[in-house]
Amino acid sequence: MMPALAAQRRGCRGLYRLYLRCQAAPLPRACHGWQASMKSGSLSYILSCNRLPVQLMSQVRVYTSNGQKKDLGSEDTNGSTPEETLHKVGTGQDTTNAGQKQSFLKEPIQVKVKAVLKKREYGPKYTQNNFITGVRAINEFCLKSSDLDQLRKIKRRSPHDDTETFTVYLRSDVEAKSLEVWGSPEALARERKRRKEAEIKYRENLFRNQRLLREYKEFFGNTKPRSSAAAMFFKGPGKVVMVAICINGLNFFFKLLAWVYTGSASMFSEAIHSLADTCNQALLALGISQSARTPDPSHPYGFTNMRYIASLISGVGIFMMGAGLSWYHGIIGLLHPHPIESLLWAYCILAGSLVSEGATLLVAINEIRRSARAKGLSFYQYVVQSRDPSTNVVLLEDAAAVLSVAVAATCMGLTSLTGNPYYDSVGSLGVGTLLGTVSAFLIYTNTEALLGRSIQPEQLQRLTELLESDPVVRAIHDVKATDMGMSKVRFKAEVDFDGRVVTRSYLEKQDIEQLLQEIQQVKTLEELEAFMLKHGENIIDTLGAEVDRLEKDLKQRNPDVRHVDLEIL
Repeated sequence: MMPALAAQRRGCRGLYRLYLRCQAAPLPRACHGWQASMKSGSLSYILSCNRLPVQLMSQVRVYTSNGQKKDLGSEDTNGSTPEETLHKVGTGQDTTNAGQKQSFLKEPIQVKVKAVLKKREYGPKYTQNNFITGVRAINEFCLKSSDLDQLRKIKRRSPHDDTETFTVYLRSDVEAKSLEVWGSPEALARERKRRKEAEIKYRENLFRNQRLLREYKEFFGNTKPRSSAAAMFFKGPGKVVMVAICINGLNFFFKLLAWVYTGSASMFSEAIHSLADTCNQALLALGISQSARTPDPSHPYGFTNMRYIASLISGVGIFMMGAGLSWYHGIIGLLHPHPIESLLWAYCILAGSLVSEGATLLVAINEIRRSARAKGLSFYQYVVQSRDPSTNVVLLEDAAAVLSVAVAATCMGLTSLTGNPYYDSVGSLGVGTLLGTVSAFLIYTNTEALLGRSIQPEQLQRLTELLESDPVVRAIHDVKATDMGMSKVRFKAEVDFDGRVVTRSYLEKQDIEQLLQEIQQVKTLEELEAFMLKHGENIIDTLGAEVDRLEKDLKQRNPDVRHVDLEIL
């Protein structure tokens, strides 16, 4: 009896060591063992001994991806059902004594398999789904328009206001076509290099080409209508500048004759002043003509700032040429005084200059009043904010000219009454100081405009309220509205769009019954992916249309807003 008991204990010890190995093994390995036992249709038992409570795995439930459960090992050797979860515990004696020991309950093992869409690795540079225009396809891939006829054409929403849709091509199709045309990437690279060298050579010979074009027009005649740049000098600021050029040119000529006849320092300052005004206003005319140029790839926002640049240079010219020479001549007159001849002719020329400068000043004042009234600004605000730099320069130059004529006439009258030439030299210094003040104001206002200042707070508030009142917008952040000059504003904002409203806007344009049928026909992961990709792309297009609508509303309600940049958060 004792040997049998010893053998039983040795068997229990072996099973105990086997149990410890199973417990130390990782879970996946144990699960594979259970699956093997289930496939054989048998149950795994671990016999009990007086030192080890042993569990009976009577039930394993496996869940599939559709949530249905499948019971394996539904019956044990004792005829127990799969619903029984109580495991029997033994100590080597009869199972009736099992209640004296602590029972161990084991939850059934649940294995859930989730259906997950396979993640695609696109890499750092992925351009297979990119669209490019025909112009880019021809320029970058060295193709002809006939080569694009064989490719797939896709209609997309246009980013421009004047066209609703435009044609694009898949970049992958264009790349494949370019390799088909040129044979290899190396041949395509050589062709790109050759065209780049030809473009550089053309730019180097651009001046010669323009001269040949002018000769061609002169020979065959120019039948095109008058350009917009030329028409700008018959109205508005252009008309004011042209009138000022003519009057100041005549004033310079007559003042120069008066200085040669009299030798007056004040008259010399007046002649220099008129010459400076004539040159500066010619520079303004050049700035006006250049500002009318159409935007090009090198200057996408146009050449509007050319007026401010010309006005800034004009201010510097007034300071250097007008104020500098007047101060110089006045100081020379104080250091080396000389008697002055008869001033009769000088008075007559000054009187004529006063009338002509006053007429030009009235023209500039009327133009500024009309423009300020159209903008809803006062005369002072319009001038200080430099809304129209060309008219501002004419206004300030003519105002300085009228005051300088009065100063010169007063000083020359004191000289003729007292015979003291120092009064005349002091008049030259006064004219120079007046010109220096005007030039400093012009330099300051035009520099502020070129730096890019913000629009008025009231106007910015109106633009902000217009965006926030739209149902598709949740909030806007980082709002910037820059005055680009000449009644042109660039507006930029970070917009937080309401995705639910955008999606509802898309659904309102769809046939709901047909959409419901499409949803009901979705049975597999592939069909679900195709459905989501189709409608996801359409929703993105709807979001782009909403952005276009907001930009159009901003431009319509605020004509000064020419460029709108709405960035999606």
